[in-house]
Amino acid sequence: MTMTVGGEIILAEPRGFCAGVDRAIEIVERAISKFGRPIYVRHEIVHNTYVVNDLKSKGAIFIEDLNDVPPGATLVFSAHGVPKSVEREAERRGFRVFDATCPLVTKVHVEVAKLAKEGYEFIMIGHKGHPEVEGTMGQLDSGIHLVEDVEDVAHIQPTQSSKLAVVTQTTLSVDDAADIAAAVKARFPLVREPKQQDICYATQNRQDAVKLLSGQVDIVIVVGSPTSSNSNRLREVARKLGTDAYMVDNADELQAAWFDGKLRVGLTAGASAPDILVQQVMERIKSLGAIAVRKMDGIEETIKFPLPKGLRSDDPLAAQLDHLH
Repeated sequence: MTMTVGGEIILAEPRGFCAGVDRAIEIVERAISKFGRPIYVRHEIVHNTYVVNDLKSKGAIFIEDLNDVPPGATLVFSAHGVPKSVEREAERRGFRVFDATCPLVTKVHVEVAKLAKEGYEFIMIGHKGHPEVEGTMGQLDSGIHLVEDVEDVAHIQPTQSSKLAVVTQTTLSVDDAADIAAAVKARFPLVREPKQQDICYATQNRQDAVKLLSGQVDIVIVVGSPTSSNSNRLREVARKLGTDAYMVDNADELQAAWFDGKLRVGLTAGASAPDILVQQVMERIKSLGAIAVRKMDGIEETIKFPLPKGLRSDDPLAAQLDHLH
């Protein structure tokens, strides 16, 4: 089974790594080069199998429990953020800590801390069990109520409704989050919404690109790992628009039958998926009959986030290391 003769691949723009993921990976790599292996990382630094395995081979050890980190070790918090209790425990144990939490997640944490001081309770829109949700909810000991869908909104019981604020996981479906936020507003008319939505620029841009792409293709392939929230949402966005869509961790997961009789293939990648995987997927689709590749017009992302103190190039030791590399 192959694609229709003359098939083409259309690449979504933007796709793949975002600034927060770039920064998180660089933090682990610089920590390894500066302090030597092993470096301990709490939770997968980003939700991508290839990235995690690559960093393991360079000397990163991924743990979920700080009991698995030896005294005096260097510890990195993942891009998803951690609860306050984990920060406190790491400090108590005296680890050298670098926080790779995405600055856009940190922004949500700061907002929660500020409004909590003013007596607010929170409704968090997000996926139960996701580390980012656990990190944001773990900024406070109580007073954050999780809703995963519109139905949940009817069942939450805040202790008061005059001081309620909404916060959101940064990697949700923009449309679903808007529906849930509208349900929250309908039940709690005084609810305070974020000045700027919490869903991050990269999530929004990649979903917008898939919406544009879906109308132009017969099938959408999303490169991303099963645990990656933003990658899963890209597949959902395409399917909601009626386009066949599949998510693959790598080229080996592509199935020839998907492409039978398809003329145009849309290709995108979640914010934690490296470009090398996109290239490999593209080669595999070419082997099934695609002969042309073109890039969609789209937003060019130029945002960059600074590294934490102690790992920047302007640190004397880091500058020497950069020189050696």
